[in-house]
Amino acid sequence: MRNIVIENLIKTPVEKQQVELVERKGRGHPDFICDAIMEDISLNLNKEYLLTFGKILHYNIDKSFLVAGQSTPKIGGGTIDEPMKLIFGDRATYEYQGKKIDIEEIAISAAKRWLKENLRFIDPEKHIIFQNEIKTGSPELTDIFQREKIGANDTSVAVGYAPMSRTEQIVKETEEYINAKEFKKIFPECGEDIKVMGMRKNNSLTLTIAMAFVDRFVKSPQTYFDRKKEISTALLKFVENKRAAFDEIKIDLNTLDDPKRGEGGLYLTVLGTSAEGGDCGQVGRGNKVNGVIALNRPMSTEAAAGKNPIAHVGKIYNILSYHLANKIYSNVSGLQEVYVWLLSQIGAPLDKPLIASAQLVMADDVRVKKVKEDVKKIIDKQLENITEFTDRLARGEFPVC
Repeated sequence: MRNIVIENLIKTPVEKQQVELVERKGRGHPDFICDAIMEDISLNLNKEYLLTFGKILHYNIDKSFLVAGQSTPKIGGGTIDEPMKLIFGDRATYEYQGKKIDIEEIAISAAKRWLKENLRFIDPEKHIIFQNEIKTGSPELTDIFQREKIGANDTSVAVGYAPMSRTEQIVKETEEYINAKEFKKIFPECGEDIKVMGMRKNNSLTLTIAMAFVDRFVKSPQTYFDRKKEISTALLKFVENKRAAFDEIKIDLNTLDDPKRGEGGLYLTVLGTSAEGGDCGQVGRGNKVNGVIALNRPMSTEAAAGKNPIAHVGKIYNILSYHLANKIYSNVSGLQEVYVWLLSQIGAPLDKPLIASAQLVMADDVRVKKVKEDVKKIIDKQLENITEFTDRLARGEFPVC
């Protein structure tokens, strides 16, 4: 028997709250870079473990620090004066039953490949120094993977929700639109380091957007402000075309800019990311696994990126909680919002959390007892098939940032 609790949550749905705040960090943001690279390393480790040993062994590489470099951006093109440094951290299995794998080579190769594929102006051979600090794991945690049935490697709580609000969706989609190839063709000066902060007040939406301009495309301060205006117009049109029924939409782009301060009043970068000279990055400080940082919602403190998909509940339950919430919301009528909580206990079977709780914000004319059994069945079935879910995680079928 699983400890599944279904309850009626007396709460004003986020869409009906007066103020809603949502953030998304884009592909070139230092925190996103750390999350994405460590997750890519994780997926490559999964493949190598399966190929070499026939199973995924102990590892947990959710620690990474991107140390900002030094740069001198300038109109027409500046210089990189000191490279960035990417430090990989935590634990992994280097050797098993007399066979070894080269963790450092796997990590660095995966990082270089991700950078080349996602950040147009970064040359990983020249602009970044890689430092491997992944060590071997502790005997107790490593032993979990030798047991007949692998259990949770931590006592951890996760929470997910559904559906996403209009504000959450538009914040996520706006960043993805800016970082799409089609947008870059029209506005090549737009770097990948994007941050979108959405504020909905009643039914009015304000998007405050930070966008790193690539200096080589900016021939003068006037060029910068002309293109900034064109980009703002394009973004406003994009958001209005999403038909999200906001009464008013406002786009504020690069609000620190000051035309009176020359180059010092422009958001210029050499490579399109603030990590080249302004901001460091760290795993776990970026988007949650549904792609946004929603300040009106409960959030897990766990970083999913880089964690082991077979035993690490900080990844498994974090993503599963959102997966469950979406399944419940999509398949059970009469719900306004769903919140799913999962609590693990170290060593316990993954399919039997200490508690699985679904909190339901009901439609006005629906009682929780009407849907209780349907919700419970969905949770029970997903937990029963937990190994299918972890196999999908190991293949990278669920994004983590």
